[in-house]
Amino acid sequence: MTATATGAGGPAAGEAAAGEAVAARGGRGLAAAAGLYLLLAVGLWWGVWASHPTATATCGCGDAARFLWFFGWPPYALAHGHGLFWSPWLFHPTGLNLLDDTSVLALSVLLAPLTAAAGPVLAMNVGLTLAPALSALALFALVRRWVRWWPAAVLGGLVYGFSPFVVTELALNQLNIAFLAVPPLVVLVLGDLVVDRHRPPVVDGALLAGLVVVQFFLSTEVLLITAVAAVAGVAVLAVAAAVRAPDVLRARLRPVATGVVVAVGLAGAVLAYPLWFALRGPAHLAGPVWANGGTARFGTTVASLWSTAGLGPLQAGMAHFGGYQGPALPGLGYLGLGVVVVAGAGAVAFRRDGRIRFFSVLGVAAFLCSLAPGHGVWVPWQALGHLPLVGDIVEGRVALVVTGCAAVVVALVVDRVHDRVHDRATRVGPGGPRASRPAGLLPWALVALVLVPSAIVLAPNLPLTVRPVVLPTWFATAGATLPPGRVVLAYPVPFSGLQSSQAWQAVDAMRWAQAGGGGPQGTAARAGTAAAGFTVLAAASLPLGPAPAAGPSELAAVRRALAAWGVTTAVVPGDAGLAPYDRGRGAAFAVAYLTAAFGVRPAYDHRAWVWDHVRAAPPPAPVPPAAFARCTSAAVAGRPAPQAVPDCILAAAGAAAGA
Repeated sequence: MTATATGAGGPAAGEAAAGEAVAARGGRGLAAAAGLYLLLAVGLWWGVWASHPTATATCGCGDAARFLWFFGWPPYALAHGHGLFWSPWLFHPTGLNLLDDTSVLALSVLLAPLTAAAGPVLAMNVGLTLAPALSALALFALVRRWVRWWPAAVLGGLVYGFSPFVVTELALNQLNIAFLAVPPLVVLVLGDLVVDRHRPPVVDGALLAGLVVVQFFLSTEVLLITAVAAVAGVAVLAVAAAVRAPDVLRARLRPVATGVVVAVGLAGAVLAYPLWFALRGPAHLAGPVWANGGTARFGTTVASLWSTAGLGPLQAGMAHFGGYQGPALPGLGYLGLGVVVVAGAGAVAFRRDGRIRFFSVLGVAAFLCSLAPGHGVWVPWQALGHLPLVGDIVEGRVALVVTGCAAVVVALVVDRVHDRVHDRATRVGPGGPRASRPAGLLPWALVALVLVPSAIVLAPNLPLTVRPVVLPTWFATAGATLPPGRVVLAYPVPFSGLQSSQAWQAVDAMRWAQAGGGGPQGTAARAGTAAAGFTVLAAASLPLGPAPAAGPSELAAVRRALAAWGVTTAVVPGDAGLAPYDRGRGAAFAVAYLTAAFGVRPAYDHRAWVWDHVRAAPPPAPVPPAAFARCTSAAVAGRPAPQAVPDCILAAAGAAAGA
């Protein structure tokens, strides 16, 4: 179906417009857009590329630490004959099912040679830099087929690939959500299969299968969101065709069905084993991925579209407990007042344009699905959230569909305005263009209106704030040379939410396995028989709420957990030079607690307290609360002798036992 047939076209705009159409559609236009987007992406991450890209990231904490681990695993696995989908190097010995987590295997495997040569920090930074550039380029490739004015296609790419949604997810190091190059290409292929039919249905089906496979290994969450949106969009087109042109619908059912069957067959054949592995393989997650249901807080509100409040309330927590260290970020639902005005007014003014109408309706529906429950008004997520698999989506992330639809709409609206202005100018004669010059600035004014509000909101974070990835001295030296077979309990424990030890493990080239890990598997509900010790160690690491007592029941639970996990070595790095998110409750508290748990004095090695024979440790040495507080006070912990705290704990435990 042509653009004119769908109502998406406009009047002819003369030779200049035709030339611009060629530029927008040609290889040079694509290359120019790619260069522009890549330049902007490098500028966004200038703090990385202008310093030490092999040792600088948003931080070596929080989700950044987890993604460093995901980039570190493939080269180690490939070099040592391990599988890519499961690893016992986290959550030892049960292991981690990478397909149930945010492992971005499509990127981490592709960049494995770079990781092997220069480390996971550089590989992750390359992925983070490519994410906005390729996402923008994919949206550009989608809309350039429908516009005559090249800047309109570029604008669409900017609104999508450099949207506040993408920039916020990049800053949070959620690369699996920020890498959004596939969804626009899915729309591109589906558009050809269902509407345009430039390629045989078998070819479109094969292309669609390839995109599904790639997205599966980037993010199953984004794949599910894209699939639901695609099914909804095709259903809308089918209903409209059934009402307006049933004969055309019947004629297209067969080729569309052919393409869908090919896509499902090929994707199913390739993904059959990975799907089984994710749903039933080793260490798979039973039940909802986020078993605690906490993601229901991350939906949008109507005000999210233009409100700059965003993630401000989380800023202090991220700075102290791990996460983006820069200024407050806008929320995932933020589009900016300019995008809302241009898209909304354009949808009304060009309501007869089939594409603008379609993407406006789809965008509004997606926005309704992204709304958070709990505000006294029924929202669709109250029904969708109970569906299998769909309920695992973080509802606020449905805003990626809203952002994509808004990008398409503003690009089409600006292009239609440009067409009308240019067409009117060329019809009034030789003096017309000069007389209508102010009107000729209208498309550029719309471009500015779309971009400026978001640019102002993002300006405090341009370029994104970055920090050195700092390894405690022991992990940078002794940890990097450990013999095979070591299972380390690192403090703070990664299942407390303080996940820096995953970055230390990745930078150490996976020389040691680790007890526990972060992410959806790192919850007490999934800790099995070690749940009690898991809970105690998490509370001992995360300085929120009361610290656990060093009583007989707590210490016994810790020892049972360590035995279940096969821990051989426990390490508490010193606080000097470490950020708050690397320290937990502090070295003094950790050393005191683990000394009581192991009943033995640690070694002090490379500015860390190390218990190197955990399995052979004597029984725990419980300590009364008052004595524990005294041993961790500044008066004791501040002494220059590194064993002052352990000696105090063991003396207090002995006194309590003899009392």
